[in-house]
Amino acid sequence: MVKKVLITPRSFQESGIPACRLLKERGFETIINDTGMAFTEEQMIEKCAGADGIIVGIDPVTEKVLKSSHKLRAVSKYGAGLDNIDLEAARKLGISVERAAGTNATSVAELAIGLMFTLARDIPYSAGSTRKGGWDRKKGVEITGKTLGILGLGCIGREVARMADGLGMKISAYDPFVNANDVNIIRYGIEMTGVEEILRNSDFITLHMPLTDETKHMINRKALEKMKSAAYLINTSRGELVEENDLYNALVNGVIAGAAEDVFSKEPPGEHRLLSLDNFILTSHIGAFTKEANEKMAMASAVNLLRMLENES
Repeated sequence: MVKKVLITPRSFQESGIPACRLLKERGFETIINDTGMAFTEEQMIEKCAGADGIIVGIDPVTEKVLKSSHKLRAVSKYGAGLDNIDLEAARKLGISVERAAGTNATSVAELAIGLMFTLARDIPYSAGSTRKGGWDRKKGVEITGKTLGILGLGCIGREVARMADGLGMKISAYDPFVNANDVNIIRYGIEMTGVEEILRNSDFITLHMPLTDETKHMINRKALEKMKSAAYLINTSRGELVEENDLYNALVNGVIAGAAEDVFSKEPPGEHRLLSLDNFILTSHIGAFTKEANEKMAMASAVNLLRMLENES
């Protein structure tokens, strides 16, 4: 009997052609999401029926989805974050889960650095003024010599550190799972410290933590009040790391200078009041959305899935 693989990421049709070819060569039939939208839980239950494996993007892989998928044996994440997958339910059901770690690190790190420059020079204001026929200027700040605080020193955080080191920034970081002897700490002159110290001492803070019960809303009113009034916050990780109402109040009241995010608790955000602020930037979850990252994620997620399914055979 032919084994079936459900592929949900919307960019897979274009970037995953070699990966799909590999799956077919190994005898797997692929079912690809061609709707242009992420699946809902109900759609996932329907589409997963009869699937032996899933290559999943941001679509919900809940306990209900997993329990209703009687043939399912493996879930391969197209990316790094696993917060849309019920890992405990998968473990209990004997369903293997892997992620394409590191494949999008350069793309996400480049966006984080790009957002730092955007905030430091208030590029949207200048570009908008010029487009309207004006020539207004706002005085910016240099990034060189400033202190960058990195919360989360995984694949993406380390790549951000590498780039920031090249820009002449001072780098401090927090990650409870990183060994103090990690070669990257020495290579990029990273000072490993606590969250409190990073909040108080950094000119720029960039978030690269996974979303867990412990990290949800880690950037809240209390955290924001500890930051410098001239500091900037960048979030290219998960929207729920930031308490958005607290961020709004901090930006309105000058608690911090500005913030830029590529993620939001609800995507798209609708008419959220943060979007009315000149010192807030939101991009449409484009961190990993590059040609190179998509191609690497597609192939890695296919290879991971094959390994999980074929090891069971």
